Amino acid sequence: MYLPRLENRFRAACLVLGSLLLGSSVAHSQPATRPAAARPAALARTTVQYAKGFTIQYLPGYKLVTIRGGAGKAAPATRYALVPRGRAHPAGFAASQVIETPIRSLVGLASLHVALVDFLNADDVLVGLGSLQYVSAAPVRQRIAQGKIFAVGDGRELNNELLIAKNPDLVMATGWPGEGLSKYQTIAAAGIPVLLNSEWIETTPLGRAEWVKLMAALLDKEALVNQKFDQIAKEYRRLAALAAKDPRRPRVILNVPFKDVWYVPEAGNYMTTFLRDAGATYPWAGQKATGSLPLSVEAVAPVALTADYWLQTGTLSTRSALAAQDARFRDFKPYQTGQLYNYNRRTNAQGSNDYWESGAVRPDLVLGDLIQILHPALLPGRQLYYYQRLRE
Repeated sequence: MYLPRLENRFRAACLVLGSLLLGSSVAHSQPATRPAAARPAALARTTVQYAKGFTIQYLPGYKLVTIRGGAGKAAPATRYALVPRGRAHPAGFAASQVIETPIRSLVGLASLHVALVDFLNADDVLVGLGSLQYVSAAPVRQRIAQGKIFAVGDGRELNNELLIAKNPDLVMATGWPGEGLSKYQTIAAAGIPVLLNSEWIETTPLGRAEWVKLMAALLDKEALVNQKFDQIAKEYRRLAALAAKDPRRPRVILNVPFKDVWYVPEAGNYMTTFLRDAGATYPWAGQKATGSLPLSVEAVAPVALTADYWLQTGTLSTRSALAAQDARFRDFKPYQTGQLYNYNRRTNAQGSNDYWESGAVRPDLVLGDLIQILHPALLPGRQLYYYQRLRE
């Protein structure tokens, strides 16, 4: 009595099996209709738009970073291969010029290097600094207090033994003119890569700030840097366009003399670009030099007598301190009108001035301050961030 049921079940099973085999045959005969296999999301890429001192190329298996060691087409260049950790290293690179990414530990020898990691919320990779005193970023200061960051000395007297013992993934140094990797032979011979950061060659604030993209490439944080830097560049351009609408161009002098020499920015200095974009008249904007223009007090005085603003007075934070340094300053128009400003508002108890740290990667805030000082009606209600008026 159960045989018909078994037969029916057998027939049904055969039909199902036949359908599955037919479906499989159809699928194999039409490969275009098969769902594509899932692929891991590709890492984001970034593009260098403003900086002239470095390039990033995305090649099969690694990122090629080229850093210029100075201005001009004939400047020497150093290449680095940024290779995903655990992957094969490309041929043609010395061991000290291959950097496995993302880096996990970094020794930075300049304030800018603190700003780069802090900008990318990567303060925890910083394990060493040239000096522990001049640091502004709160997360880094906290790591110093916790004993998680060691001091290695400045570029002239590096503690190579300590560096080798700590064995960081990377040492970031400042590639000043005439200084190359040969200066760090002892570290490189120990297998520690040394990367030369030459942001000092940049002639524009956005170019200088864009070196944060180099740090992003080291950390595999291109997506984050694209988002944050693009916002800053957009705001900088907006502010520059705003200042351009004001026909007034107040005359500005900068700095104070040092040992009777008054150093002022030359035509190719990023500060000269800041002043132009802020809508200022800067008397030496067309004079080229290497580094800064060394002038005498007598050469600056005729300009200062009629200038509208005096900015960046160094360690002098009061009008009385200016007069004490040189009584002739009392005759300068900005001294008499009180239009004296310094960029030391964000100086902490350790003496670290955040203008030289975060200011390097936030040119939008610096430009906003300059426009607020020179054209206050354009930015009503805004508070100065890095600058402040000199006290009496």
